[in-house]
Amino acid sequence: MIPRIVLAGRPNVGKSTLFNRLYGRKKALVSDISGLTRDFREEIIILKDQEFSLVDTAGVYESASDSLSQSVEDNALKVIKDSDLCLFVVDAKSGLTTKDIEFAHYLRKSGILTHTIVNKCERGASRLNIYEFFELGFGEPLAISAEHNIGIGSLIDKIVEAIPSNQVNENNDEDAINLAIIGKPNVGKSTLLNSLIGHDRMLTGDIAGITRDSISTDWEWSDKKIRLIDTAGLRRKSRVYQDTEMLAYFDSIKTIKYSDIVILLIDAIDFIDKQDLRLADHVLTEGRALLVVFNKIDLVKDRAQFDLEIGKIFSTNLIQLDKKNILKVSSLKGKGTKEMMERVILLYEEWTKRTTTAKLNMWLNEAVQKHQPPARAGRRVKLRYITQASVKPPTFIIFSSAPDSIPGSYRKYLINELRNAFGYNLSPLRIHFRKGDNPYVI
Repeated sequence: MIPRIVLAGRPNVGKSTLFNRLYGRKKALVSDISGLTRDFREEIIILKDQEFSLVDTAGVYESASDSLSQSVEDNALKVIKDSDLCLFVVDAKSGLTTKDIEFAHYLRKSGILTHTIVNKCERGASRLNIYEFFELGFGEPLAISAEHNIGIGSLIDKIVEAIPSNQVNENNDEDAINLAIIGKPNVGKSTLLNSLIGHDRMLTGDIAGITRDSISTDWEWSDKKIRLIDTAGLRRKSRVYQDTEMLAYFDSIKTIKYSDIVILLIDAIDFIDKQDLRLADHVLTEGRALLVVFNKIDLVKDRAQFDLEIGKIFSTNLIQLDKKNILKVSSLKGKGTKEMMERVILLYEEWTKRTTTAKLNMWLNEAVQKHQPPARAGRRVKLRYITQASVKPPTFIIFSSAPDSIPGSYRKYLINELRNAFGYNLSPLRIHFRKGDNPYVI
């Protein structure tokens, strides 16, 4: 899983400038207008041969109409809590403010690892102000100037030291496969889990939502260590009234992010609805490996018509999901569960698979010769180099002369060619385009 770094702080302290400095090209709009950055941006960066996800958050607004608690709780903290490291950016020129102190309180409350980054330290007088930021309680502050590229090397060292390499233990056979079972209440999640492990580990019944919490069970299948996670039923947000159901809903969403393989269990009788499709899309967006499993298939009378309808729905709404990722089982009778687990193992092997740089670049040359990328202003866009940056999911970075000019259709072409060439039949794949020909240029 790619470690996530979040930039947080008041408006106009230089978060977007720092984001652009680390990312390597101007992505975020920057200005002297306080609070200009209103949305989150997330990009893949490479620092010292390691891949990270860098997030630029909107500032904590200072206007009277936007209260601190509302802006922090409803915006920044949602991203911060799901991150591995927070770079709390403050302004040396403005000095320590009440807003900084209040925001630091929220950061400590979140429990995330935080480092104080004092920006705009291009002048000696500003550097003297860094000592007052010790008061924030996150250790020794680091003085930088994102605009003038001062202290960025030290910042990169700090980031790499704070977060262990995301390549360590990626394919360690001793690590358990985190397998989450999600779905609406009463689709048979706990029954499926009990069928797999052979005893009633969880309370099951006909009462929708009887399983309130995410419960994990360590287990082995075909000499593979599995950590089975059964989540509370995911209801539509509009139907979640009780606090316990609301907590369970967000716990399930969080479970998706920290799982390896996700089984989206759907009641074959109730068929599939928009919420199921949204959940499937959410899993794929998070880069998790997805299997869509229709339970209670033994109760379906017309299997041929069922398969036809399912094919139409997925070919229209989730074209990125291969039909091999769609299975049918009866968890109550134990039918289809062996095939499902075999598919889980295959999917995990693809999801953690690495392909050598030499093979990738041979493939890239062939793919480009077969179908050239579209021209830009009359000049052909060059794809110069490809490397696999990470696994879980397999993520590739292609260095190009004009990365912003490559359309989505050509990205899809490359992904399909990559699947065919290297046997990525089940796992989601990601391709990012960067400018240049050196894979380690920041």
